[in-house]
Amino acid sequence: MSPRWEPDPDIRRGNHVVHHLHAHLVFVTRYRHEVFDEEMLTRCEAIMREVCESFGAQLAEFNGEGDHTHLLVHYPPKVALSRLVNSLKGVSSRYLRAEYTERINRIGTGPVFWAPSYFVGSCGGAPLSIVKDYIDNQKRPA
Repeated sequence: MSPRWEPDPDIRRGNHVVHHLHAHLVFVTRYRHEVFDEEMLTRCEAIMREVCESFGAQLAEFNGEGDHTHLLVHYPPKVALSRLVNSLKGVSSRYLRAEYTERINRIGTGPVFWAPSYFVGSCGGAPLSIVKDYIDNQKRPA
């Protein structure tokens, strides 16, 4: 077979759709307080991995620092990113506040763990300039 037909593990298939969607998400703690340590980041990753699986998404990468986390999520087109983000932040906040109550209360984030905003960037695939050139060079019927 030609290399064009070799299956790519990053390209996922569903009923009536073939997709390759990735999003880079960044969540910041409230007031940018340095809450996270290694143990807490590991637990946060496990929680977020479970939430992604419940949405049919895959947490490809996870890392963070004391006051924020970075996620690379591979998600299906039926998932609204805003709903996924809402669940990721809500569920992780609930679990982390319950399991690390003393640490979080000592730092003083109040009743809210995450800042209300977040960053999301689409990534993967060809650069925009290549896609624009590809669309411009289509043979339009006369």
